[in-house]
Amino acid sequence: MTRLLWVIIAFLGGFQVKASKLDNGKHLVVGKLYHFSNKEVELTASWIKQRESLNITWLKSLEPDRLLHNFRVAAGLPSSAKPLEGWEAPHIGLRGHFVGHYLSAAAWVVEKYAGTHLTHNLEYVVEGLYECQQVYGSGYLSAFPETDFDILETRFTGVWAPYYTFHKIMQGLLDVYVHTGNEKAYKMVLSMADYVERRMSRLAPSNIEQMMYTVTANPSNEMGGMNEVLYELYRLSKNRKYLDLATLFDPVWFLESLVWGEDILSGLHANTHIVLVNGFVQRYEATQEQKYVTAVVNFWNMLMHAHTYANGTSSGPRPNAVTDTSVSAEHWGEPGHLCNTLSKQIAESCVTHNTQRLNSALFALTGESCYADAFMNIFYNGVLPVQSVSTGAYVYHLPLGAPRYKKYLKENDFMCCSGSCTEAFSKLNNGIYYHNDSAIYVNSYVPSKVYWKKKKIQLEQTGNFPKEPVVDFQFSVKHPTNFSLKFFIPYWAEEVDVFVNGKKIKVQTKSSSFLEIERCWTNQDKVRIEFHYAFYLKTMPDKENMFAVFYGPMMLAFETKSEVILRSDKNVILRGFSKVDGTTARFVLRDGTQTYNLRPLFDIDDQQYGVYATIRDF
Repeated sequence: MTRLLWVIIAFLGGFQVKASKLDNGKHLVVGKLYHFSNKEVELTASWIKQRESLNITWLKSLEPDRLLHNFRVAAGLPSSAKPLEGWEAPHIGLRGHFVGHYLSAAAWVVEKYAGTHLTHNLEYVVEGLYECQQVYGSGYLSAFPETDFDILETRFTGVWAPYYTFHKIMQGLLDVYVHTGNEKAYKMVLSMADYVERRMSRLAPSNIEQMMYTVTANPSNEMGGMNEVLYELYRLSKNRKYLDLATLFDPVWFLESLVWGEDILSGLHANTHIVLVNGFVQRYEATQEQKYVTAVVNFWNMLMHAHTYANGTSSGPRPNAVTDTSVSAEHWGEPGHLCNTLSKQIAESCVTHNTQRLNSALFALTGESCYADAFMNIFYNGVLPVQSVSTGAYVYHLPLGAPRYKKYLKENDFMCCSGSCTEAFSKLNNGIYYHNDSAIYVNSYVPSKVYWKKKKIQLEQTGNFPKEPVVDFQFSVKHPTNFSLKFFIPYWAEEVDVFVNGKKIKVQTKSSSFLEIERCWTNQDKVRIEFHYAFYLKTMPDKENMFAVFYGPMMLAFETKSEVILRSDKNVILRGFSKVDGTTARFVLRDGTQTYNLRPLFDIDDQQYGVYATIRDF
């Protein structure tokens, strides 16, 4: 009897994936959309643009010779630079990983803002890495010795994730090529991939299988996104050997479980495995193999409906904690069991950023609003809160209990999240707009300009969303042009007013959908979207009287130095919220004789706070 693959069904904003056969079932992809290029979307003056500026200042402060120091030492080249510290220190096994993130982040920024001091620094670092690679003559390039791979291939442990770091460098160089056209960087990536191919060709299938078995706590054989970068390399080069090589980095035990809809996430190290899923997306893009997108959609449903907090972030204590880290951080727990996981080290930033990449990719593949909902929620309530509004420093974890505080990383820490945050905040212009042949999709409300070269249309977006619920758009076109604008209406938006050229139009809007306006647009046409915000609660899946508070798109945080214990029931609590007069994003809750002040989590800086509150009626 033919076994049917029943894709796990879970609803978020009305999205449903129908059951399909594994061998010849219907494609889950329903409508391919496209990102606008990095150059086509420009952030304009706003508080989000300021977040980008803080990150660029940090990138520019990094000294190229210090970034290159460990690579030069490993290659036997002279270096008088002061070594980096933290996880980039000369004795740390993961050294070199941040440099890969730096390459990716700097490439994205340089493409947008060519001619800056960062352009020179990026080219200098690429040249320095090239000199190091030439010393080896084999394509090898890293800040740690090749013997780390020997240990991994024979003992499968005892080193700190050499392929994780190798991937970061490969991905960084590939991004430099894609976004700045640096041909030398491309040749370096090809040489690194060829080096990996020679190593893997010497291994027995059983050895490879053991290397890819990453089920333990904090697995030291973490492979990073090797499958993803190799699939990207295959798509660029059209060389079949890179497709075959990438396949070796797709763990069969993980992939097949996802294809069959089995939630095996409990106990897994979160960031080790979510990057593999992003690699599966690239595999589907490269080959159109149905099982890969099936695995990705199933994973997303499992993650979002059984393992995430109210802001879409995930990771925390491991059910069977056997390492110091796994006691409180970095792993997924039992499905639907979150109320007892609110340690000070939940919601690892790396995991959050990789979740956003997955949301963006799935929306582009399907056009389904559930992914746009998840992207917006995490953007405002998971991504932006990890950066200090005053210094630009980042956090490793974003705790959501009470009382908590944001523990910002020091400039010399160079932990994994330092790198992933640096990269993510270089790409804040990504995911705002998408398009197909006939329409622009507006997925996020961020002050920006998008220029659609094909249609010769510029759309400018202004406002102070989400602190204020009004967003304005203005067109610049040379000639009247017919096309559709599709505005995202999030799940929390029960009422929306729309104005075209100052006149309110009659529209039927539905939450978690797209409002389409199709017409012949002329120069200086204007559209205004006015959302109506309301307070609402998101409860823990396993504890009805524990919840987070939202106002429209914003997760709110209590300004508190103690637990948040409320006495009223939920309906009374909701009636007790009010906005502080004369402010854009300050709120008050009156609960009996108690008064609490709240603000958006992304506005919390160095003060103590709490997100989840608990009702105890006694």
